[in-house]
Amino acid sequence: MRPLIRTACCCLLRARVRAMATLPMASPAAAAAAAISSSSTRPIFSSRPNRILLARFFPAAPAPSGARGLRTSAAAAAAAVEVGGVKIARDDVVKEDDPTNNVPDTIFSKIGLQLHRRDNHPLGILKNTIYDYFDKNFAGQFDKFDDLCPLVSVKQNFDDVLVPADHVSRSYNDTYYVDSQTVLRCHTSAHQAELLRDGHTHFLVTGDVYRRDSIDSTHYPVFHQMEGFRVFSPDDWSGSGMDGTAYAAADLKKTLEGLARHLFGAVKMRWVDTYFPFTNPSFELEIYFQDDWLEVLGCGVTEQEILKRNGRTDHVAWAFGLGLERLAMVLFDIPDIRLFWSNDKRFTSQFSEGKLGVKFKPFSKFPPCYKDMSFWINDAFTENNLCEVVRGIAGDLVEEVKLIDNFTNKKGMTSHCYRIAYRSMERSLTDEEINSLQLNVRETVKNKLNVELR
Repeated sequence: MRPLIRTACCCLLRARVRAMATLPMASPAAAAAAAISSSSTRPIFSSRPNRILLARFFPAAPAPSGARGLRTSAAAAAAAVEVGGVKIARDDVVKEDDPTNNVPDTIFSKIGLQLHRRDNHPLGILKNTIYDYFDKNFAGQFDKFDDLCPLVSVKQNFDDVLVPADHVSRSYNDTYYVDSQTVLRCHTSAHQAELLRDGHTHFLVTGDVYRRDSIDSTHYPVFHQMEGFRVFSPDDWSGSGMDGTAYAAADLKKTLEGLARHLFGAVKMRWVDTYFPFTNPSFELEIYFQDDWLEVLGCGVTEQEILKRNGRTDHVAWAFGLGLERLAMVLFDIPDIRLFWSNDKRFTSQFSEGKLGVKFKPFSKFPPCYKDMSFWINDAFTENNLCEVVRGIAGDLVEEVKLIDNFTNKKGMTSHCYRIAYRSMERSLTDEEINSLQLNVRETVKNKLNVELR
C-alpha cells in the first residue's frame, strides 16, 4: 500500500500569502522592464523544453471544441475550485480592476484539476513510480506533498530561493500575478523555505505550476513539477573524508542516477555543469535515449544562505527538480502536450495505474488549418502577450503560434508575421468556426496589444 501523502493546509498557505502582502518587491515597472521574449534563462530546475531535443514538454487543459467548448470553459472559470480542502473563487484570482493582475480565465480554469493526483493518468503514474523509487531506497525518510495551494507570495516564489530582484522571471511577461505581492507559483521550489522552517529535512513536492509561455506542441502555461530536497547534518559527512558540499553532491548524483535507471532502464548518463540561483554547484542530468541526449532534470547543492535563513546553519542539502510532462511525453510517446488534459476516453482508457511506459496509440489525426497575421509592433509588444490573447480566444484549438517573418522599414517600424495553426485533437474543424476565431483574434490583438494590422 502506498504510504499516506502528507498535505499542507491550503488555507494556512493563503493566510501566509496575505500576511506577506506588505513585503517589498521589485516595482511592476521594474519587473516589466526585465521582460524578454525568451524564457530559456528562467531559474527553475526543470527548465523549459530544449527545442533541439525531440521530447520537451508542458501541458494544457481540456481542449475546447468550438463555441460549445469555449462556453464550457467560461462556465468552469466562473465556478469556485477546491485545492487542499479550500475553495478558491474566480474573484480571488482573476481581478479585472487590478492593474497588477494578469491572470486570464483560461488559467484560472486549470486550478484544482491536479492531474498529478490521478493514479490512472500518465502524470499520476509517473509521480507514483518516482515515489516507489524513494520508498524502496529511502524507506520512511521522504515526506510527500502534492496538494499545496498554488497561490503564493512573491517572497515565497522568488526571494526565498534567491532569485535576483531584476531577474526576467519576475516580469509580468513571464509570471502570472494575482496582485503585486501574490503570484501563481512558477515552480514547486516556492514551498521549500516554509517546509524547512516547519522542520522537514527530506521531502518531495509535486504540483501544478504556471508560466506565461509560447504556443506549440511541447509548451503550455500550466505544467507539473516535482522537487526533491534532502538535508545533511555534520555527523553525516564527518567520517567520509569529504567536506559537506562534496558529500552532498556525491549523494545527489548517486540518488538521481538510480532514479534515471528506475524510470528508463540501463541507459548512458552524463552530468552537465549549469547555473541556478539557489544551488552551487549546479548540474543537469542527461540520458542517451532513443538515439539522442535527453535532459532529465536539474539539481545541485543548496546555497548556504537558504539553509541559514531557515534555521539550518552548518547543514548542507541537495535539491532537484523535474518536469513531469517532459518525461511522460518520452516514456508514453505522447506527441502533443494538450493530450494530457483530454477527457476523451480514447486517450484516458489507454493508461492504467502502475503501468509506466505504455505507448500511446494515436486515435485521430485531424488536419490543421493555418492562418497568417501581420502587424506593426510597438515597444511594449511581446510574443507571450500575443499567445495569451490567442489562447484566450481559441483555447486548446490553437496548436502553434510561430513567427515566420519580420522586417524593419526605412522609418524604423518593425513588422511581424505570425502563422497560427488551429487543430482539434478530437474532431475536424469547420472553415466557418476557424474564420470566426481568426477574425476575433485579429480584432483583439489590434485593440488589446495596440498594434497596427497590415
